Amino acid sequence: MSASRTHVAGAIIAGGRSSRFGSPKALATVGGLRVVDRVAGALAAAVGDDIFAIVNDAELASAIGLPHYPDIIEGAGALGGVHAALVHARERGFSGIIAAGCDMPFIAPALLATLLEHAPTHDVVLPCSPGRRGVEPLCAYYGDACIERIEERLAADDARMIGFHDLVRVHRLPLDVVTSFGDPEMLFMNLNTETDRALAERMAEAS
Repeated sequence: MSASRTHVAGAIIAGGRSSRFGSPKALATVGGLRVVDRVAGALAAAVGDDIFAIVNDAELASAIGLPHYPDIIEGAGALGGVHAALVHARERGFSGIIAAGCDMPFIAPALLATLLEHAPTHDVVLPCSPGRRGVEPLCAYYGDACIERIEERLAADDARMIGFHDLVRVHRLPLDVVTSFGDPEMLFMNLNTETDRALAERMAEAS
């Protein structure tokens, strides 16, 4: 099945506790907009209006205001969120998702669209980055073929975001391509602390 706009949903992964931030990161504002709304806007520009959130807290889910679902496999962290998103997307007739963290205010819609270009022949498409992992698994395309492979790794107590990659077809968007959409430090910035939010505010003002 082609990974067209019709068949790919946008999934905001918002199941974390925001313990370091002190309040729900998704609801923090940057440039006058809630971060979750900035993420939803980027996803909508890439895949259309089929956007939902994976949220485990009912109060946060209500505040976000999008269609929402909880994790299916509890305690699996962000990988559990991606798994839940894929399962719920497949139940709704989608062949895959673009997954994005709820605390990434500067995701570029054009980057997401480029990830989708590689989706028809791959199960995972994610951008390279200069960060510690070298890739950004919460700004990535996942096809529904990943569901069973993720379940295999979680059953083996491996909740690493890339732990199942050797079982599926993966394409990593080279860093030189990623940088054509902006500074990776900004594209993949996530808000872990109030200091991060203040920096993001300054970045938004400068841009």
